[in-house]
Amino acid sequence: MIKLVALYGKPRDPAHFDRYYREVHVPLAKKIPNLRRFTIHKVLGSPQEGEPPFYCLTEVYWDDLATARKALASPDGQASYDDVPNYATGGVRFVFTEVDDVPLSRPRRVASRRGGQRRGR
Repeated sequence: MIKLVALYGKPRDPAHFDRYYREVHVPLAKKIPNLRRFTIHKVLGSPQEGEPPFYCLTEVYWDDLATARKALASPDGQASYDDVPNYATGGVRFVFTEVDDVPLSRPRRVASRRGGQRRGR
């Protein structure tokens, strides 16, 4: 799976960004062909000192890079791209990434027995 990440800098008018992005840009972007997933991440802070380097991140997913490039070159992809300057006054960077989900190990469940005893591993 391929993901396009849009990394938005802090806009001059955050209220305008938030409203315009949700009400105008997202409906445009959802028309881009063959999207598999679309997520928006509002930055709340950073574990590092100081202001976070980004205001918002968006991730859109396709099956592969060729499909993503074709989708972005489509009329709907171009309309979405051409709309970016209408709200992204803090700048934006776009990067393609290859998604590699890492399985997490899960602790075994401990089941209850009669009499309040618990079964271990």
